Amino acid sequence: MTVLVNGTSIELSATASVTDAVHAAGHEGKAFGVAVALNGEVVPKGSWDSTMLAEADKVEVLVAAQGG
Repeated sequence: MTVLVNGTSIELSATASVTDAVHAAGHEGKAFGVAVALNGEVVPKGSWDSTMLAEADKVEVLVAAQGG
């Protein structure tokens, strides 16, 4: 299936979860400082593995960054 991850179309398996989208965005596991929104709704880290994606879903993977 095709989903939009951070504005880029990505092909994932038909059984892909939010965790798979996080990996596709280049992040490992439940990395510290990473947040995910699925179709505009925040997905708690504890639900990433069990939240399944559907065709044309929009996933935003956000990473906290330090700066001054």
